[in-house]
Amino acid sequence: MNIIIAILIFSAIIIIHELGHFLLAKANGIYVKEFSLGMGTRIISFVRSSNGYRSKLFLSQHDYETAEECKNNTVYSIKLLPIGGSCIMLGEDETADDKRAFNNKPVWARISVIFAGPLFNFIFAFVLSMIIVSIIGYDPARVEHIIKDSPAQEAGLMPGDVITEFGGRHINLSREVDAYLTFHPLSKNEITVKYKRNGKTTETKVTPRNNYMIGFGYIPDTTEAVLTEVYDNMPLANAGIKKGDVITSINGVKIKTGSELSQYFFENPLKDEAITITYQRDGKSYNTTVNPVLSANSYSMGMSINRLREKTGVLGVIEYSAAEVKFWIASTIESLGQLIRGKLGAEDLAGPVGIVDFIGNTYKATKSEGALTVFLSMSNIAILLSANLGVMNLLPIPALDGGRLVFLFLEVLRGKPINQEKEGFVHMIGLVALLILMVFVLFNDLGRIF
Repeated sequence: MNIIIAILIFSAIIIIHELGHFLLAKANGIYVKEFSLGMGTRIISFVRSSNGYRSKLFLSQHDYETAEECKNNTVYSIKLLPIGGSCIMLGEDETADDKRAFNNKPVWARISVIFAGPLFNFIFAFVLSMIIVSIIGYDPARVEHIIKDSPAQEAGLMPGDVITEFGGRHINLSREVDAYLTFHPLSKNEITVKYKRNGKTTETKVTPRNNYMIGFGYIPDTTEAVLTEVYDNMPLANAGIKKGDVITSINGVKIKTGSELSQYFFENPLKDEAITITYQRDGKSYNTTVNPVLSANSYSMGMSINRLREKTGVLGVIEYSAAEVKFWIASTIESLGQLIRGKLGAEDLAGPVGIVDFIGNTYKATKSEGALTVFLSMSNIAILLSANLGVMNLLPIPALDGGRLVFLFLEVLRGKPINQEKEGFVHMIGLVALLILMVFVLFNDLGRIF
């Protein structure tokens, strides 16, 4: 089931991409030789003849290239491997004399055809976002809690304030604040925050402070407070607590879930005071006392942001669906920037195998909650992947749409096209480089999974 769902998601995204090329090619009078769903051997093909559309089973490459009706009309094919699709245009990768050929169309027509693929990926992400926001709403960046005497309180922030700008970034969704902090961790430098209260927008500056820490990670959800990480040379590790242990109480306060653990630390922030922790391991209960340490690299503002979604009206659905797409596009661009600057490594790259594994894990985690939850989770993944594909295809890399657009814009500036053989050679080099990268990512995925 995991692989089937992954194939459906991948295929939908790629078909939408190719559909963008196809529709703009047709609109500009470009002859599309074949539009196909899937890859490999043709199972069934449809082509227009003098008597209307005719179906052909297992159309061979020879017949595809020589049959009279295939020479002048678009062949629509369903192929053996249900992965992706293609839109093959006359004159796209070769020089053709036919006035319908891609290479003989005005440069701006060709630009529109190439750009349409990524654009349709963004449109697809927007449509899926509208479905999700219509059903479960959006996540406003509303302040939920403020720690007493914290930097956030001193800056004038209060529960109920809605953040509209954070660190110079316009904010529509609470996840945008999380993303900013992921890519730009807090430091001793002040953060400019704009917020709306009672319809009035106010600007303030917050100077984060160092955190006290005990050195662990967990998932703040409704399951047991299982430690997913215990960091070396930190208080918990030094006290003998290990990854997989379950926190059941702190200073006598019972902890049943990860959410309750998160709430406890928010209401009782760590200080230079010892705390008593009760935890379970292999069904047995243990107590230990640890002394938090002041971290030189971890900072806090002393506030929490809303994580829940709430419904909105028709105009809100449109606005926040656009914000959803913007969020994923911006996250993809930020991730690329981190990769270029060396802040993300090869182990952070994921290819098809890694994505299939992620889809499978998400499906397993949500299937017990019903078909609607599974659909919404898979739609969220499709939004992420569609926006990601749109951005990646616009990168100025040979063999990608962005690389083709570079040559087309150079043609606009020069007033004449680049030699097609030279352009084709550059795209071939780019394709080889991409294939090498795909092999590397594949082994990276397999190493991470197995």
